[in-house]
Amino acid sequence: MMKPIRILLVILTISLILAVTACGFRLRGQISNLPFETIYVAAPPGHTIGLDMERAISVSTTTKVVKKPEKAQAILQILSAVNEKKILSLSTGGRVREFQLIYRVSARLLDAQGAALTPVDDIILTRVLPFLDAQILAKAAEEEMLYKDMQVDAVQQLIRRMAAVKL
Repeated sequence: MMKPIRILLVILTISLILAVTACGFRLRGQISNLPFETIYVAAPPGHTIGLDMERAISVSTTTKVVKKPEKAQAILQILSAVNEKKILSLSTGGRVREFQLIYRVSARLLDAQGAALTPVDDIILTRVLPFLDAQILAKAAEEEMLYKDMQVDAVQQLIRRMAAVKL
């Protein structure tokens, strides 16, 4: 009695795997290499996106991050990285119920001579933060965590966009 159920499960599993692979689905995975061997990351002072970018490039690609722009084949200029917060909805009593968190990054890629390889690229990420007055400390920590998560997403998007550049 158990044998027909197992056979049916195996057949269903195989057909599911075939259906998923036939549609072109594959995991995103890591970027293995960028179209240049060395890169310099220029970021706004006092912002952690530059360090996150250097770390992500070093870990997920074969490209080496250098500390001087003169030694780099490409320069990633992060022009701005800004956190914004807007009120999304109010209660009937006029209290805030939801905020919209916005993270904006502007960057461009230059070659060693300073010529633009890509135009200024804007990445805009948003998240919704439900808000309750009784949980103000927890919501502040959640807001910080969401901004950090959006920064990680922006770094990954920048790396994928750099990988698509044709030299």
